[in-house]
Amino acid sequence: MSNRFADLLAQRTYLLADGATGSNLFGMGLVSGEAPELWNFEHPDRIQRLHQLFVDAGADIILTNSFGGTRYRLKLHGADDRVRETNLAAAQIARNVADGANRTVLVGGSIGPTGEILEPIGPLSIADAKAAFAEQARALAEGGVDVLWIETMSSREEVEAAIEAAAETGLPVVSTLSFDTNGRTMMSLTPADLAEVAHKHHLAGCGSNCGVGPSELVASILNLAAASEPSAVLVAKANCGLPQYVDGAIRYNGTPELMATYVHMALDAGARIVGGCCGTSPEHLAAMRVAIDQYVPGEKPTAERIEATLGPLTQGARAQLSGHLDRASGAAAGATLRRGTGRRGTRPES
Repeated sequence: MSNRFADLLAQRTYLLADGATGSNLFGMGLVSGEAPELWNFEHPDRIQRLHQLFVDAGADIILTNSFGGTRYRLKLHGADDRVRETNLAAAQIARNVADGANRTVLVGGSIGPTGEILEPIGPLSIADAKAAFAEQARALAEGGVDVLWIETMSSREEVEAAIEAAAETGLPVVSTLSFDTNGRTMMSLTPADLAEVAHKHHLAGCGSNCGVGPSELVASILNLAAASEPSAVLVAKANCGLPQYVDGAIRYNGTPELMATYVHMALDAGARIVGGCCGTSPEHLAAMRVAIDQYVPGEKPTAERIEATLGPLTQGARAQLSGHLDRASGAAAGATLRRGTGRRGTRPES
């Protein structure tokens, strides 16, 4: 099986991934509580339009509109019997846009959390989670994705179930966690833990997405790079600044200039693939494309430089940057009360 993901990385030092799905679809008419994935049938033209806007902005990788495409997430919308057709449609829409570009554009098959808590803490068995992820991964592969992109994960049990299921397709697998709780995931994983998972499962790439803003994202990449093999492909997909409640809706305060600065700092931290998550529009992505094209490697950013440029860091993230993981207290206690994480491109409260 050809590996277009590895081939493109061999040709280019750095790649630009796309921006947000959810927050941009809200701007196209999606209503809170609706399933973006069902727009693959209801409004395929709008999904195609968003992909095209990201390609036009310079994206090298676009992710399918399938973040909540497992049977467990689709069940919330009475569509758990439509897993294959939902993910197949998502992949085909993105594939058509990518193939119409005048350059190589890769399609990543987005796989998000089930929204359930896995054993031994929760009721969902590892076997059932793996079966759900495998069902989704097969459909995305059938639709023609180049790489399976597992994102916004929080627990080791769930991310490993997703990785093992995705690997069965024979496609390369990338996985990103959301380090949004004092330098850790909600289930207390650190970037160093992700490096261990990536090595164990021979991931094609690993990194961080979503979280609490560009500063924490850059810190997580620095910590991940310190724990990873030198050849590891690291992925940075930060939220576009910080969320604010404005006129009855969640808005992200990041400017195109801020996101361009974040790109340079993420690359200096060790990332090879940079993109945006919640709030990142095609306009932001266009500025990020220019930033990648004009990038001149610099020194690894320090905590002080990150905070001065991108915003404050949590105590846990700063402790990890200093090599003191014992001081980076996770917040797993109480996290089991929160079921899953938000969709790609939109936090749960939005």
